[in-house]
Amino acid sequence: MIGIKSKRIISDTIIYVVLTIMIVIWLFPLLWMIMRAFDVNSSSSSLTVFPEEYTFNNFLALFVGGHKFWPNKFPSIDYEVNPYGTWMINTAIIAAGACIISTLMVLMVSYALSRLRFNMRKKLMNIALILGLFPGFLSMIILYYFFKNIGLAASTSRVMNLLGLILSYSLAAGTGYYIVKGFFDTVPMAIDEAARIDGATKNRIFWQMIIPLSKPIIIYTVLTTFIGPWCDFMMAKVFVGNNVDSMTIAVGLQKWLADREVSEKYFTRFCAGGVVISIPIVTLYLIMQKFYVAGITGGAAKG
Repeated sequence: MIGIKSKRIISDTIIYVVLTIMIVIWLFPLLWMIMRAFDVNSSSSSLTVFPEEYTFNNFLALFVGGHKFWPNKFPSIDYEVNPYGTWMINTAIIAAGACIISTLMVLMVSYALSRLRFNMRKKLMNIALILGLFPGFLSMIILYYFFKNIGLAASTSRVMNLLGLILSYSLAAGTGYYIVKGFFDTVPMAIDEAARIDGATKNRIFWQMIIPLSKPIIIYTVLTTFIGPWCDFMMAKVFVGNNVDSMTIAVGLQKWLADREVSEKYFTRFCAGGVVISIPIVTLYLIMQKFYVAGITGGAAKG
């Protein structure tokens, strides 16, 4: 008979083998894209899994605009038609603007629902929770026509298009209150009561006492509200249309793949663009991982 120790070894071995296979399956597409970003062969089809020759030209061509500087090395997509640097700036502006507005809205709504008691409070919480279950793209067409009528979508003005996207990403942020509210529920009410005895207003309690104690949930909220606009394609595509100067990176990179002839010639540059746009998100998660986990667990502790 097989002993308990042997059974445990066999069981652990099977588990580790399965997990290893899953990790390889999950990581291989990412590794392949990174390798192709350094590939000299710019075609989307390749006879080898890994590049035979490596180069940094694909990354340089994203920003230098090809023929403007090195016409022999980059007989490229014209930078004026495909301004990757401008797309990256647009993406950063939209993500940062939406992140600031969304974070403030979520924190204030969550604090009000956690600390204040008023008529219809429970019903409003339930309505907001139900609305939050529906995907945001269901309202995309309505938002597009509304913002278009006031000049904030499909506009020739880059500023107006970016402002429209910032507002579209952040206006409904308050419906995602539940995790942040759960965190505020864990903060002792004694703090508020002691501050009110000393004459502090609710506004002062929120900004000067509760917010400094809520670093983990604030970082969690900042990360979640930043990554959505940074990676989103659908809303940005609808709002900016074919306005090249207003495109985000997701829309711009998709434009390269939409044309079969362009994608065959510049597929490796597309991979390089995907690698570049992923660096800020990965860096943020690595730096703030501890606070991100603390925010999730703190917000899930009490509803």
